[in-house]
This record gives sequence, C-alpha cells and structure tokens, in this order.
Amino acid sequence: MRIGRPKAPLALSEPERRSLESLVHRSRASPRLGRRARMVLACAEGLDNRTVAVRLRTTAQTVGRWRGRFVRDRLDGLLDEPRAGAPRRVSDAQIKAVVIRTLESTPRGATHWSVRSMARASGLSRTTVSRIWKAFGLHPHRAESPKPSGRRRSSSTR
Repeated sequence: MRIGRPKAPLALSEPERRSLESLVHRSRASPRLGRRARMVLACAEGLDNRTVAVRLRTTAQTVGRWRGRFVRDRLDGLLDEPRAGAPRRVSDAQIKAVVIRTLESTPRGATHWSVRSMARASGLSRTTVSRIWKAFGLHPHRAESPKPSGRRRSSSTR
C-alpha cells in the first residue's frame, strides 16, 4: 500500500527523452541541469522519489520538486527561475551622470578622472564608480580624451 500524496504521472515524448539524455551527457551543460535531467529520466522509468533520491544521492523532496516542475513546465521547468535580489541603490540617472562626466569633462588640476576623484565628485563609492566604468568599458587614464575601450588592437601596435 502506498503512502503519501500520489505522484503526477511522468511520460516523456521521444524528443523530450533525447533532449534530457543530451543534457545528461553534454560536457558544457550546467552540472545542475544534468542532475535535474537525470532525476526526470529516472522518474520516467517508473521509480518513486525515494529510490531516485538514493540513487542520485539527494533528498526525496528535491526529486519531487524537479519532477513536479517538469510535469508542469516540461523542459523549461528544469531551468533556474530568476532570483530576487537586493534593490538597486544607484539610479539610472546617477549612472548616466558618471558616464557623461567621465567622457565630457576633466577634473580641476588633472588630465583625467581617477576612480577616487570621480567618486568624490559624484558622491558615489569608489567601487560603484569602478563598476560603472567597467560596465561601459571606460578607461579615462588610457587616452588623451576618455574613450570607451576597444577590445581589439590593430596589427601595427602588436
């Protein structure tokens, strides 16, 4: 006699089975995604969550979660859902102001902005200014005028 909630039946179409097996054997796939695919394939063989959990060295709750998500959303259910994070503390206007100031002006008594001087001038932290510059590819110390960096170098400079 079975105890607990009845499990949703898990039947795979042939294309789904091929996709799951591909995820299991693909070396460039996320290890988490391969593990989830193994769980679904084992459940499709008719094994219960506990047996699959023992076989894959995880918990029955984990197997149940991925079984349920696969039944509900099919292959898309195995992907990670977006996670909540802390709200941004720097507004788009502040970022825009730092980028424009970096590109269009220079500090008094200097030839270019440094992270520290821009942080003082903008009221942001040095780390924040550094992240903004990195995101936009700005290197004010590398040129006469602060230009976005080009990743490629011409053959004459090599």
